[in-house]
Amino acid sequence: MLIIGGGLGGVAAARAALTLGRTVILTEAGDWLGGQLTSQAVPPDENPWIEEYSSEGYRELRTRIRDHYRRHYPLTPEARATEHLNPGGGFVSALCHEPRVSAVVLEEMLAEWLTDGRLTLLRRHEPVSVIRTADRLTSVTVRDVTTGERRVLAGALVLDATELGDLLELADVPHVIGAESRAETGELHAPDVADPLDQQAITWCAALEYRAGESHVIPEPPGYAHWRDTADPRWPGSQLSWSDVHPITLEERYRPIFAGSPEEAIDGQQRDLWHYRRILARRHLDESYTGGEITLVNWPHIDYWELPLLGVPAETRRQAELASRDLTLSFVHWVQTAAPRPDGGRGYPELRLAGDVMGTPDGLAREAYIRESRRIKALFTVTEAHIGCEMRGAHAGSATFDDTVGIGHYRIDLHPSTSGRTYVDIASFPFQIPLGALIPVGTANLLAANKNIGTTHITNGAYRLHPVEWSIGEAAGALAAHCLSTGSTPATVRARQDELRAYQAVLSDELGVPLAWPDEIRRTGQPDAEPAPSHAGTGASR
Repeated sequence: MLIIGGGLGGVAAARAALTLGRTVILTEAGDWLGGQLTSQAVPPDENPWIEEYSSEGYRELRTRIRDHYRRHYPLTPEARATEHLNPGGGFVSALCHEPRVSAVVLEEMLAEWLTDGRLTLLRRHEPVSVIRTADRLTSVTVRDVTTGERRVLAGALVLDATELGDLLELADVPHVIGAESRAETGELHAPDVADPLDQQAITWCAALEYRAGESHVIPEPPGYAHWRDTADPRWPGSQLSWSDVHPITLEERYRPIFAGSPEEAIDGQQRDLWHYRRILARRHLDESYTGGEITLVNWPHIDYWELPLLGVPAETRRQAELASRDLTLSFVHWVQTAAPRPDGGRGYPELRLAGDVMGTPDGLAREAYIRESRRIKALFTVTEAHIGCEMRGAHAGSATFDDTVGIGHYRIDLHPSTSGRTYVDIASFPFQIPLGALIPVGTANLLAANKNIGTTHITNGAYRLHPVEWSIGEAAGALAAHCLSTGSTPATVRARQDELRAYQAVLSDELGVPLAWPDEIRRTGQPDAEPAPSHAGTGASR
């Protein structure tokens, strides 16, 4: 099979298929595997039950990351003995860690198949064209971004695991960009009018290391004055400030980087910006460690929303990416030179852009953090009515799907968009991933394996995070392997109960994928419940 895109979905798809005995060609436009976890540099946003209710593959990833720190970092005895070690101690995740670590771990997870030749990995290759015959993709042409050389790749099954759903456009697969209207989806929080340019902000993340007594001030970026002096109606003044908007109440809030002095905050448990996504905590390291603490800057202040990436000319997309980088560098420069300190001073010159943890010379991520992709017009589309707490009612729980292929949970979290809309951040119930959402209408051998599945603009906000993307990829890879073994098409597997149950058994029994939440968790979002059943959902979709 052919998997285009080496993010978490692509890696999970490849691992599932290889585990089930297939051969795989996997392409990645950059150097690192892992997408939002590595190249985009976002610590994993996860649900409270992730340690217990996730697939064996995702648990292996998390265990390997922790073991990497135990093997290679000068941890204190207490940290080394902590079963669920959180290397950074950040409060956004139970596994805040450096992007370079998960990049190494993902390589290790595929190493045995690279060695025996069943996996062909083409780095720095991007898709440029697709040949489609009737309802099948017969080949994908990729270009080496370094040399310009082109390769024509073919596979009986093709998985689109790209960050933006690139194959959907190249193969003319029916898809959606931006926001659907309320009349179309029936969703409570959908806009009145559909808008393809209503796309979530992107963010170019950065890593900062605290180096007491040193100065690491970067030059003033070209757009600094623009970001300093521009006020958006959705925002309390300039983005170069400690003020932002509470995503749920939309009220202004003030959140400095440190609750007190930096030295006081280093080993503390404050819930300020420094501790929000801290990826290396000094308190876990012994006296032999001579570096500083490191935090990951993925904060509301650097969300870029002036231009969209999709449905626009390539030059506009390039302008958006450059402007996003400029905003992040401008914010870092402001923090280093002008940000107010609790002691009455200005700026934190001791903060260093830590390129070594990002694999870059400038301390910014290798790629922009992408929250929204093209989305297939699928056999089944998940809407707010299936998972939203407000639409479904208290204790109703999420809809259950007979064709479930995995589980996940995250709030419906939409950042300010390129259309001028502000946050949409609302509660959702723990949910299932329906197989129908991975299968596009009218294309027999293509599967969605990233955030390009059949969700709406609204529900994409809950299905776009790390563990759900992994589960989507895992399900797509296992389905492709099942189809290659049986000669069936993805749509046939979903339509026939015997094939569906056989495929779900592969997921649960051979790959250790949970297919349903304990009912108490599904209905209330509370963890006091019995373990989830080992396979298939109950009842028809509702």
